[in-house]
Amino acid sequence: MAISSYNALQVNGSLQSRLISHSFNHLKTSLSSTVKPFFKELQQLLPMKVDVSKTMKNTSGKMLDAVVDSLFQFVDIPSLPSQKNFLPVEEIGELVEVTCTLGEIPADFAEGVFIRNGSNPLFGGLKSAVSIFGESHNIWVEGEGMLHALYFKKDDDCGSWIISYKNRYVESETFKIETQRNKPGFLPALVGDAPAIIAAYLLNSLRFGTVNKHMSNTNVFEHSGRIYSIAENYLPQEVDISTLETICDWDVNGTWDRPFTSHPKKAPNGELVVMGTDAWKPFYVLGVISADGKKVHKVDLKFKRCVLSHDIGVTQNYNVILDYPLTLDVKRLTMGGQILQYEKEEYARIGVMPRYGDAESVKWFEVQTNCTFHILNCFEDANQVIVRGCRALTSVLSDPDGSLNPYEWFSKGFIFAGDHDSAEVGYLFTHLYEWRLNMLSGKVEERNLTGSEYSMDFPFINEQFTGLKHKYGYTPVIDSGASSICMAKFGSLAKLYLEESDSTKSVEGRGEHLIKVEYHKFEDNNFCSGSAFVPRNGGIEEDDGWIITFVHNEETDVTQVHIIDAQDFEGEAIAKLTLPQRVPYGFHSTFLSMPACQS
Repeated sequence: MAISSYNALQVNGSLQSRLISHSFNHLKTSLSSTVKPFFKELQQLLPMKVDVSKTMKNTSGKMLDAVVDSLFQFVDIPSLPSQKNFLPVEEIGELVEVTCTLGEIPADFAEGVFIRNGSNPLFGGLKSAVSIFGESHNIWVEGEGMLHALYFKKDDDCGSWIISYKNRYVESETFKIETQRNKPGFLPALVGDAPAIIAAYLLNSLRFGTVNKHMSNTNVFEHSGRIYSIAENYLPQEVDISTLETICDWDVNGTWDRPFTSHPKKAPNGELVVMGTDAWKPFYVLGVISADGKKVHKVDLKFKRCVLSHDIGVTQNYNVILDYPLTLDVKRLTMGGQILQYEKEEYARIGVMPRYGDAESVKWFEVQTNCTFHILNCFEDANQVIVRGCRALTSVLSDPDGSLNPYEWFSKGFIFAGDHDSAEVGYLFTHLYEWRLNMLSGKVEERNLTGSEYSMDFPFINEQFTGLKHKYGYTPVIDSGASSICMAKFGSLAKLYLEESDSTKSVEGRGEHLIKVEYHKFEDNNFCSGSAFVPRNGGIEEDDGWIITFVHNEETDVTQVHIIDAQDFEGEAIAKLTLPQRVPYGFHSTFLSMPACQS
């Protein structure tokens, strides 16, 4: 079946409003036809001494299920052959031992767990829901979270490495709801025809008590000796690192009652800086969680719009806030527009806030309009705060006006063009970018650090330097050709020499040299996801350690984990470990050293 909502409603605003009104009159009629039998059933039960409230809940739930079953059809979103490794896999069960296929694990490599999160949709893949209200569909970031973990342990007797692999779903409450039902239940509520999105909002809330599934598919982090899985539309879930079993939601002892960023940052003093954005006021709340994880300092930053801000930064003394025009707007939805939209004509700014400041203490810096999902690092340098991140001209999540289907959107966005500031092509190219924020004068200096040769995203550093001045950064590099066919694929890794310039390359028209970059390239049709830096035990230099990453071979359909010497970055991987099953492309990872895993 064709997926109709890949094309936006090509009608004017007043007609869209009438369509929404007509659709909900139909929904009201449908609900009314099932409400009367419900009350008749209730009246028959009243003489009996039963729990009426429980009966009402159960019966109304069945009633609403019947409405959804009669009005909505779940349809598989088609995928291209080139998207095979974006499709889900099954849980493997117990730990499976893994051997080193090529090379060997260094003797001073850290014992611990390399763990990555990613989207692994239930029931075979992402879905669209088709009804009289139109169509709504999942986008590529909306599958349920699945953790993929590789365990590194030394044999106490002979000192050899014992390596094992395991994967497991993050079992959020909404995951349990759908697996118990054994079929899709949540109507997609982010992208699609406005009436269908509004219907999804209403029906999901009535049936399940929440609008969207708690995906928990984006990142994994540690705080105060505990391990958490997270996606930014809900609370983190604590995970038992040895079994990957989901333990419970983490609400910081009942003090955090809203969504939680996918990229919390541990400040140099051990505190965890977080934020949560919401479609309803307060739109943006920042939190500083104590090092022991027991209490939080919360501040409403009094935003005037809901921004889908994905990351937050820290320095020794400050919190760094990104405010760019990727917005969630319920009012826009009710007028027939998209609830999620990148508004390229609107403003962007960066805020610098004292660690325990309030909304009034934030110093805001207006910057060129952009969409920066990921921060590499932030630090203080004399009277400046330096912010480095992967900046694009628009959001990779959605077509700004809904006029293109996703395949066209990615194809045009990743086409290599000499001018990546073009509005027609190349708009998804991300560059490592730097903002120098002068805390005294209020001036901003911003520049492209890596040019337009390669697109880079999902940056990471040696996390011991989070919030501090550093020399190096790392990032996967997008293969523009492969990505223009479907979605972003990363065919190499880059090492960024932040304090060294490349005299052969400069920013066109500005005379500024770009930074030095080295590349670690994978074989053809091999793509990585979820990369992390592993410091060498006893290492002194910032780059003394290894890069570890999942690499999938699309020709053999085999996934390996590669270990790369960060000080011999362009050389061959020093070890390759073949995994017992395919690992789909995913999002963020971390390496948890053994002390953290055992806490």
